[in-house]
Amino acid sequence: MRVSHLSLADFRNYTDAEVPFLEGPNLIVGPNGQGKTNLVEALGYLSTLGSHRVSSDKAMIRAGRDAAIIRARLEFNGREILTEVQINRTGLNRAQVNRSVIKTRELPRYFSSVLFAPEDLSLVRGDPSGRRRFLDQLLVLRSPRISGVLADYDRVLKQRNTLLKSARASRVQASALGTLDIWDERLVGIGSQIIDERAELVRSLGDPLREAYQAVAGDDHGPRLVSSLSILGADEDADGESVALEVGDGSRATADVFAATLAALRPKELERGMTLAGPHRDDLVFMLNSLPAKGYASHGESWSFALALKLASAQLLRRDSSSGDPVLILDDVFAELDQSRRARLATAIAGFEQVLITAAVLEDVPEALAAHVITIRAGRVVDE
Repeated sequence: MRVSHLSLADFRNYTDAEVPFLEGPNLIVGPNGQGKTNLVEALGYLSTLGSHRVSSDKAMIRAGRDAAIIRARLEFNGREILTEVQINRTGLNRAQVNRSVIKTRELPRYFSSVLFAPEDLSLVRGDPSGRRRFLDQLLVLRSPRISGVLADYDRVLKQRNTLLKSARASRVQASALGTLDIWDERLVGIGSQIIDERAELVRSLGDPLREAYQAVAGDDHGPRLVSSLSILGADEDADGESVALEVGDGSRATADVFAATLAALRPKELERGMTLAGPHRDDLVFMLNSLPAKGYASHGESWSFALALKLASAQLLRRDSSSGDPVLILDDVFAELDQSRRARLATAIAGFEQVLITAAVLEDVPEALAAHVITIRAGRVVDE
């Protein structure tokens, strides 16, 4: 898969922009603050319906405007597809594919990309929500149907939390408890599917992660991913630390463990008015040299782990996705690397169909990746 053209209107600092891309490496160059990252952020949004920089869509709309438009022409398997999303300041966002209206949540099934940026250091050092979001976005890219499962879980979780708060306020009426049993069953049914899908994804990332870390760092520090599950007792509120726990030998189905945990937690949940177990409270522990990377790994090790995780994700999508290679996006990566690591990274990404790279200084990027240079200044493409 590759992007052949990107059009923006009122997105970040761009009044409008028309940017052509070629197969292979594309280098976007310009001083800091000119709009390089805004271009790749727009493409990342088409792929994940989220920004790697901000949590609110509205921040991506140009000041004083009511909406921003991202439009990309994509090519894969001999087909050309025009995708578009309108991000609205008020009301729902809107999406189209080949000028036909679709549900916005369906966009990721048409465009697959993996983006690495300095902000991804928070995957290693940040809170569990970022790691859950990473897993879920990768799940959707790998299997788009999962987006519906995740949306269903969120709806059930909100309904169950509302009921728990109501039961707490009314000091637990019998009718509320009966209704809670119904929501428990729905939460367990959908949530168990998410837990199992995440577990399979974590297992699949194991080998690609080790290979990618070796390629980036030049050392084998035994990088490993371990699921930390709230249905087995892991508590993300316990001093900010997650306990590495996994479903055991398969003798008990995930749904059985989940249901038993909810039953045991019910008194505490009624007291606090919230759901205390489920995929919304799980974590992913990054291990390096048999120790949790969070708290033990150096800055360089943490940075290499985050980059390797994204490269491993791209390799997994390349292997499993029907759309072929994802578009690999590296935002301001090479400035962090010495000469030897720049060369190793260039070798590691050489085989991807399309790679988009941003850099403030042209000389930071190996010459082999600078065949097609796009220069950005003050929100405008000034040279190609």
